[in-house]
Amino acid sequence: MLYFTRWKALAIILTALIVCLCAVPNFFPQERVKTWPLWAQRHIVLGLDLQGGSYLLLEVDSNYVKKEKLDQVRDEIRRVLRDAKIGYTGLAVRADAVEVRVKESDLQAALPKVRELSQPLGGLLGSSGQRSLEVSDAGGGLIRLAVPQAAITDRIRQTIEQSIQIVERRVNQLGTVEPVIQRQGTDRILVQVPGLQDPTRLKDLLGKTAKMEFRMVDPTVSPEQAQGGRVPADSEVLMSASSPKVPYVIKRQVLVSGGDLTDAQPGFDQRTNEPIVSFRFNTSGARKFAQATTENVGQPFAIVLDNEVISAPVIREPITGGSGQISGSFTVQAANDLAILLRAGALPAPLTVIEERTVGPGLGQDSIEKGELAAYVGSIMVIVFMLVTYRLFGVFANIAVAINVAMIFGILSLLNATLTLPGIAGIVLTVGIAVDSNVLIYERIREELRGGRNAISAIDAGFRRALSTILDSNITTFIAAAVLFYIGTGPVRGFAVTLGIGIITTVFTAFTLTSLIVAGWVRWKRPKTVPI
Repeated sequence: MLYFTRWKALAIILTALIVCLCAVPNFFPQERVKTWPLWAQRHIVLGLDLQGGSYLLLEVDSNYVKKEKLDQVRDEIRRVLRDAKIGYTGLAVRADAVEVRVKESDLQAALPKVRELSQPLGGLLGSSGQRSLEVSDAGGGLIRLAVPQAAITDRIRQTIEQSIQIVERRVNQLGTVEPVIQRQGTDRILVQVPGLQDPTRLKDLLGKTAKMEFRMVDPTVSPEQAQGGRVPADSEVLMSASSPKVPYVIKRQVLVSGGDLTDAQPGFDQRTNEPIVSFRFNTSGARKFAQATTENVGQPFAIVLDNEVISAPVIREPITGGSGQISGSFTVQAANDLAILLRAGALPAPLTVIEERTVGPGLGQDSIEKGELAAYVGSIMVIVFMLVTYRLFGVFANIAVAINVAMIFGILSLLNATLTLPGIAGIVLTVGIAVDSNVLIYERIREELRGGRNAISAIDAGFRRALSTILDSNITTFIAAAVLFYIGTGPVRGFAVTLGIGIITTVFTAFTLTSLIVAGWVRWKRPKTVPI
């Protein structure tokens, strides 16, 4: 264990030095670090509990998910019965089921067609193998299709998974570093954004479904007549997004949906210098938009976002280029937020903020100072203990521990990992684990000396025979840290990250750096006794 070739020693020293240098950017102001080369700018990201930020707990609207599924079933029944040329009446959603009435003479032909809709959940809704619909004959030609709770639960799970992806895209557009976005329970999403002190904008971005539609304005009825009750069957009254609210009569038919958008960017109108949002369609959307604008030149069309009209311009000429712009008396931030929403896509269901917290930077700074104080006090006590107990070898152990901690910060910087308050606790714990490895080695050396070995032989045997014990203890601790990381959430994962990295650096320093330092001392002094 004490024999090191020149190249092996050089490799160990360079490895430790390079990793330790990665921690250097954390000790300089970030304004200065940003002027350095990109490869040198990697630093540790402080978590929400250290630098402050916004915390939101979002809940998916399960009633919306259920209603959407029932409406989908109703539309599918209409399509199936029409394709089969079976007459029906009373097609409607009632409670948690869809009901339709057919002639009793057509019942035997209608039931098989309707049951085709009851595919296993492995189709649209999941992989549980259950039926997505429960079809029953209620008598008198009435067919009832109920959606079981298992199907709703599976649909909510899918909605949460889709929503997490869209929330991630929206939050990332804010330019924040290391946001935490994860599922919590069956129908909730946890969002933590370190460094964002104003949760209002975050709530505005995440609270909007961002379902955009391009529809025609109905010119046959004035908004006043429509509000008086004269609304055509194929139209509806929608209010403007701006204040004061202005009513519009909008046709229900969707010409182009927001799902056909490929890009949206904020900008300024060259003529009026007002903020706008430029958008671009995919091939299918561009074709539909060109056809709609060609057929309706001179007519107003509405851009509808979440059932609010944000703009209703008149089509002056066919728009065939697959792109356009939205204007609506936007502020610069409103235009930027709308572009973010359109780029990220629409949420599959509305999300409601049920819990909101803002951690101020002052509280985070207080946590940092207390964490640093705990780390300093703990480290000083460990250093004093090692010096008093093992004298010169205690100095060697303290040097290795200092390099160990520097390597932890270096690896965290390389990974751009997030450091939380529990993470600081993990680093302090690592200091104790690191000296524990040295204690095992040194106590083994003492045993070898009491057994009659000479100084060099005892030192070599102490390092070699303590190896298996130290590996066993560190491997089991690393397994526990890995389990905490994969199963735990939030603060638990922050603790697991620093603990796991600390165990790796501890094994490295205990069996390379400490033995390298001791080997250098042995070659230099050629001791007859061991000062331990």
